[in-house]
Amino acid sequence: MGVTASVLAIDAGNSKTDVAVVGEDGSVLASARGRGFHPPKVGIEPAIDAFASAVGAALAEAGASGVTGETGENGPAVAHVSACLANADLPVEEEELTAALQARGWGATTEVRNDTFALLRAGVGEPRGVAVVCGAGINCVGMLPDGRTARFPAIGKIAGDWGGGMGMAEESLWTAARAEDGRGAPTALATTLPGHFGLGTMYELIEALHRGHIPYTRVHEVTPVLFATSAEGDPLARDLVRRLAEEVVVMATVALERLGLLDEEVPVVLGGSVLAARHPELEDQIVALLGARAPKAYTTVVTAPPVLGAGLLGLDRVGAGAGARERLHRHYASRP
Repeated sequence: MGVTASVLAIDAGNSKTDVAVVGEDGSVLASARGRGFHPPKVGIEPAIDAFASAVGAALAEAGASGVTGETGENGPAVAHVSACLANADLPVEEEELTAALQARGWGATTEVRNDTFALLRAGVGEPRGVAVVCGAGINCVGMLPDGRTARFPAIGKIAGDWGGGMGMAEESLWTAARAEDGRGAPTALATTLPGHFGLGTMYELIEALHRGHIPYTRVHEVTPVLFATSAEGDPLARDLVRRLAEEVVVMATVALERLGLLDEEVPVVLGGSVLAARHPELEDQIVALLGARAPKAYTTVVTAPPVLGAGLLGLDRVGAGAGARERLHRHYASRP
């Protein structure tokens, strides 16, 4: 007799969606990849449609054939759908997305969380700790086994955010532009940033970005140049790196305080492209600042796929045992 499908895990990001059907014993019965998830741009239903075919393919491969249509006439295919979604930034958005996914009939129950919760759960042995993700943007969440959470809106400057890969890139460009034309202090960024794009001056880079000769999407390439310039000792570049470290730590410590964990031994999980790159200067400053404000907390960097976290949250919800969670961990640990 085969293993029964228990959890449909979904990790939907801006560029792609990973889907896994997890058995009651924690085994991965099937997986698939779909398109990115953009409800603010296209609406909730079209955004879900973008990965629905991947869900259908994974369920079919796993033999979870309980659903014959989107309304689920023959009953749900799995016990629970655990979806960690980008752009689910506010509780009201999680509620709307939960209702929309539940209506698809894939699971008997459905829970939607912001995708930062997947990162957190992938990096801890139990649902207890804090995670900071710094990729294109920046976000922080915390959770306790009793279900309490700490979070921020994380929707940009109007919500008090600073940092993230794109934010750091734009701050670097701003600093370099002002250095070159005399409005700001001198910095090597005025040379290293245009040099990265094969140009000689910031004016040339500004013109190229403004006129579309260099696609603005390439601005994200500036952030690694910032870290390299900082490592060479440039004071203004180092100030930006230091400010990012301070932002990561202040978000983490506020979340720890909200959950009553500031004086506890607890993990602070770091992830996203900027933090996962493990720039020594940034990482050292984060560790030092965190040690001063939350002496018992410790950092860990997670590079496992976030769909692991979505699966673990689902296994938590259905009451799976430790063995099932360990099996799921091993599955993703063994992947390149």
